[in-house]
Amino acid sequence: MAEATPIRARNLYKKFRKGEMYDTLRDFVPALARGTFGGEREELGEREFWALRDVSFEVARGEAFGIIGPNGSGKSTLLKHLSGVMKPTRGSVEVEGRLSALIEVGAGFHEDLTGRENIFLNGTILGMTREEVRRRFDAIVDFSGLEEFIDTPVKRYSSGMYARLGFAVAVHVEPEILVVDEVLSVGDRLFQQKGLAKMRSVVTGGSTVVFVSHNLHAVTSLCPRAMLMDRGAVAARGPTAEVIRAYLERDAARGPDAATGEDASLSRVTLRGRAGETLRFESGEKMFLDVEVRARRRCEKLAVVVECVDEEQYLVFNTSTQRLGEPPFDLEAGETFETTLEMTVNLAPGTFQFGASLYRYDTEHTYDERPRAATFYVTAAGDVRGIAHLQPHVVRYVKASP
Repeated sequence: MAEATPIRARNLYKKFRKGEMYDTLRDFVPALARGTFGGEREELGEREFWALRDVSFEVARGEAFGIIGPNGSGKSTLLKHLSGVMKPTRGSVEVEGRLSALIEVGAGFHEDLTGRENIFLNGTILGMTREEVRRRFDAIVDFSGLEEFIDTPVKRYSSGMYARLGFAVAVHVEPEILVVDEVLSVGDRLFQQKGLAKMRSVVTGGSTVVFVSHNLHAVTSLCPRAMLMDRGAVAARGPTAEVIRAYLERDAARGPDAATGEDASLSRVTLRGRAGETLRFESGEKMFLDVEVRARRRCEKLAVVVECVDEEQYLVFNTSTQRLGEPPFDLEAGETFETTLEMTVNLAPGTFQFGASLYRYDTEHTYDERPRAATFYVTAAGDVRGIAHLQPHVVRYVKASP
């Protein structure tokens, strides 16, 4: 393998068995013999499935590479192959260089030991000598922010504290390759930002980072290239913006498109910009949400309710046509009603979803609802964080006189 390509996977397959159980010695002995002497069969047997299917990719030295996809798509299984925890059923994985992996919260920790003791234990597992751990100990503790609890047994730590200590050790190993799974998601927002900044510095220093996350904004800000996993296979690979677009389009296609209301239903909910339907908006631009309602029976005093949530399902925005001053509308059987809401995207970079429902206020009755009707992605030119984008501009920037 060329030195410029420290990670290379070729036609990688991995199979697992659903609910593997042996009820009798007669079942167990043949299975043990197959595993011990026969090796793994490449074809699928009963109750077996492919967790990875024909996965191929390369990561260059000094590159940050993102891996995204829904739960169960094979992301963590792939990282375990990169880390040497698992062996493929078929294909190959080549990794060259000192690798530091943070795949599971608390991996490599002993819960009865203190934070201090676990730093030495985990550092040794990741390849540092005791003297190297000692030299970097203060920096690790400072980065974790756990000075007050460093002599407390980690079994009393929260999952966020576990993640902070584990990540702090992993990035101070000075790895040539850093593999990070979704563990940062259990930390608070400030630590997530701190962790991303540290990974950027690792890449700047010439190391390679493989980053798995559901936080699409974090993947975008760190990784120029990414790969989308779906049902164990590579669904898209290339520039991060294009891969995320493919992900959002697939997610939107799986959303609840079918009308469900018995008397009246939301027959169409689409999101567009001035140029037409899109999944990506620049913070500050206009967006339009089109909603169509279809009645099967006569319905009275209807209103369309819309809401927006972020990627953690936190409510960002909620309103309705009636609360915006429009009168409720009536529909006869077979009739349709259309409305368009024009909004300004005053949001910070991130992934968001619009939901819609058909509601009658006086009887508090919901006729139909589609909580994941439209997914969209927001970008911004400046470095702004949080949920809202207040469009700041520096209007004064001078040194004050004594």
